[in-house]
Amino acid sequence: MRKENYFTALKISLLIGTVLNTINSYDALFNDDWTFKLILKVLLTYCVPFGVSLYSSWKVNKQTNKW
Repeated sequence: MRKENYFTALKISLLIGTVLNTINSYDALFNDDWTFKLILKVLLTYCVPFGVSLYSSWKVNKQTNKW
């Protein structure tokens, strides 16, 4: 896997994770209701788009190198 794939996945996860966290946890994020459960939820919301993006780029690279 190339280094640029990780950087792209990181950028996508920051963008999409921020949007999803704002949509899903807006009230809790801006009302000082920070619990362990909320922190875990916020971190996982960033991990999911990172994983999906990285997997997608890996899959494309694998298929491209086949031909």
